[in-house]
Amino acid sequence: MQFSKWHGLGNDYLLVERAELAFPLTPERVQRLCDYHFGVGSDGIVEVTSANRDRAEVVIWNPDGSTAQLSGNGTRIAARWLARRSGAETVRISVGPREVVASMRGGKQVEMEMGAVEVGEPETIDVAGEIVEFVPVSVGNPHAVIRREPHRDAVLRLGPLVERHERFPERTNVQLVRVDGEHDVTVGVWERGAGETLSSGTSAVAVAGAAVRHGWCESPVTVHLAGGDLVVSFDDALNARLGGPAEEICRLELSEELDL
Repeated sequence: MQFSKWHGLGNDYLLVERAELAFPLTPERVQRLCDYHFGVGSDGIVEVTSANRDRAEVVIWNPDGSTAQLSGNGTRIAARWLARRSGAETVRISVGPREVVASMRGGKQVEMEMGAVEVGEPETIDVAGEIVEFVPVSVGNPHAVIRREPHRDAVLRLGPLVERHERFPERTNVQLVRVDGEHDVTVGVWERGAGETLSSGTSAVAVAGAAVRHGWCESPVTVHLAGGDLVVSFDDALNARLGGPAEEICRLELSEELDL
């Protein structure tokens, strides 16, 4: 059974076509494959369920065995994979009910139309006795954008607590953001179902959407993440466009001895 391994600014995914699987993916098998010690190791799996010329449908698995409603990096990886396979410069990737249009740019760059971003008004929650203000954002998946210094220790402390707070019955992605300028923010990411990640495409869109909607920044916004930079721009209706790289690392053939 063959996989390819990709990354988007250090956020790594295994990519496989469902038709080539020797067995169906299950939450337990996904957890084992994503484990860096007992499996292959990754931040998730992009499972291509169908591909026809310039269109593909994918399921994106988190390393804890849950599925993501949307993933900017995972979708960008699927788009570059499909573009290379089909020869098309523009492809369409469906993740659940949302279809993303992706265009290949120079080098490893992919630009994606992410659709409408919904940004709410600031709210506060009690997190282990600390009052935390956040902006709720939906990019097809939920986000809690917190404006404070994105120190790693703060991300590791607040991330899991906010992710599983009762305010978010289906859990949420969490971002700590520092505004650096009119078009720049620095972000630490705690991803729902994955934990701390070097990069997250939907997190970048969520932070940029909150920044533009509430006047912290103007479009376009360069989002500085631990793994590198993503660029997000918006039209007047807050429809987002996300640009960043996607790169194949290697191709893998799983040993039959791997207990899945």
